[in-house]
Amino acid sequence: MTRIAVIDKEKCSPSKCQNLCLKLCPRNRTGEECIIMGEYGKPEIDENICTGCGICSNRCPFEAIHIINLPEELDKDPIHQYGKNGFRLYNLPIPIFGKVVGILGRNGIGKSTAIKIISGILNPNMGDLSKKEHDVNELIKFFKGTEAQIFFEKVKNKEITIAYKPQSVDLIPRTFKGKVKELLKKVDERNKIKEITKKLGIEKILESNISEISGGELQRVAIAACVLKKANLYVFDEPTSYLDVKQRIIVSKFIRDLADEDTAVIVVEHDLIILDYIADLINVMYGQEGCYGVVSMPKSAKAGINIYLDGYLKEENIRFRNNKIKFETNAPAKMTNENILTSWEKIEKNLGNFQLKAEKGNIYKKAIIGVLGENAIGKTSFVKILAGVIKQDRGEIKEKIKVSYKPQYINTNSDEIVASVLKDAIIGYNTQIVKPLNLKQLLTKKVNELSGGELQRVAIAECLSKKAELYLLDEPSAYLDVEQRLILSKVIKDLAEKEGKTLLIVDHDVLFIDYLSDELIVFDGQPAVNGVVNGPFTMAEGMNKFLNSLDMTFRRDPESKRPRANKLNSQMDQKQKKENKFYYV
Repeated sequence: MTRIAVIDKEKCSPSKCQNLCLKLCPRNRTGEECIIMGEYGKPEIDENICTGCGICSNRCPFEAIHIINLPEELDKDPIHQYGKNGFRLYNLPIPIFGKVVGILGRNGIGKSTAIKIISGILNPNMGDLSKKEHDVNELIKFFKGTEAQIFFEKVKNKEITIAYKPQSVDLIPRTFKGKVKELLKKVDERNKIKEITKKLGIEKILESNISEISGGELQRVAIAACVLKKANLYVFDEPTSYLDVKQRIIVSKFIRDLADEDTAVIVVEHDLIILDYIADLINVMYGQEGCYGVVSMPKSAKAGINIYLDGYLKEENIRFRNNKIKFETNAPAKMTNENILTSWEKIEKNLGNFQLKAEKGNIYKKAIIGVLGENAIGKTSFVKILAGVIKQDRGEIKEKIKVSYKPQYINTNSDEIVASVLKDAIIGYNTQIVKPLNLKQLLTKKVNELSGGELQRVAIAECLSKKAELYLLDEPSAYLDVEQRLILSKVIKDLAEKEGKTLLIVDHDVLFIDYLSDELIVFDGQPAVNGVVNGPFTMAEGMNKFLNSLDMTFRRDPESKRPRANKLNSQMDQKQKKENKFYYV
């Protein structure tokens, strides 16, 4: 059995704990140097001496030390290790020409590291920290006798050129000052700016400054910049973040069409419906956040996602999640006048040149209502009206109720301590919310020190722990990885079932909405011009209406019962469209 020791250098603070791990280590107390003070005044653990007693990790006040017994199947050295007692990556996904290979796994287990190695951005050290220089020959030798060897030999011989779209597109305005057109011209090696910008729906922003466009526009510009390069391997790290559902479908079709007999594609994606739609094969990644990550053998898209939902890799005999995620069709809520929690009638709101209308609708007690629609079509404005944050111009909200509201954009400037923000959650919902959302380690931080995903989880927990009659969550899955979305889904569903909470949830992750919702509100209209609120509908009626507008059909997977997007013009797609059943319950 291989044992590794990982120390989170950011969390570790020897000056505050007086080197507690050094003092407590049984090996140190017998005179050996199992834990020593290393570079930069941080401890280092000798893994050859460590017995795995766990005293240092259990007693570390900052939860900075992890002693891990790796699965027996990991009999090879890591592909890459980030320094002494640092994160390790095992195995790599391998591109296949003519196919889109997807990578599925939570944040912090090496997905970006893996694709940076594939893209030639990061030279792997094969776990040998003594070597200063590493090259592709190391990978050829490591993967001898496999498809990976052939791939890296082609890379070495310069038979493969690679284009890479990074995860953090929000950093682009910091490194490039100028117009969208200028950026794209700078990277255009294929003379296809007009064609590609039209396909991605960004031709109207070519004269805009990079610093002035939205997150969704910036994402599509980054994708265009990647694809304008001449390459036979395109690598996309989270290509659908910041995009609404319609844009995600457009981008997915665009990326799928890149793969041919001369071109391979790799995609990292957290939206499971999009990943299923875009990928032919999937590498599931498992491990421990910030400690190690393992890339599985490739699976079919269907099998890979079902394995991930199941939490168990049969071939590797690895269980990486205790609970399975199962999709079930909910019985419609009892819709009687006595069961109405709140309702609206003839709502109108003008916001500059944008007009929002909501004719009539009811929210019933103990229901979870999903909300779907494009960006800039009024979803957030409607939720703000329900929350009382803004006032409608015409119409009325009939029943006045107490609301708890998590906004789309969360205030990041507060220097309040997280424990103070979450005092109600800690007292009343420690087991139901704080523990599953992994908030304990954030309690001593200030709000303005949190990352996007951490801030999102704190805001969700604060909202759900308040005493209210209706809980409004605007884009709760933003910044969350696939695992966090699955956990959040379970938290919300359990609270609704066990405590009878009523929730309205706006999100672009259709699988997330499908798993949670009893009913659906669908927005029509023209982005930035007008929005119309339709519903709530039953899930079947609402999804049928929504998918019809996208020209997509969903079927149910026979194993997990999750919704799966049919490939455009496939036999199943044509059959469902002929039956006018865009969504199978």
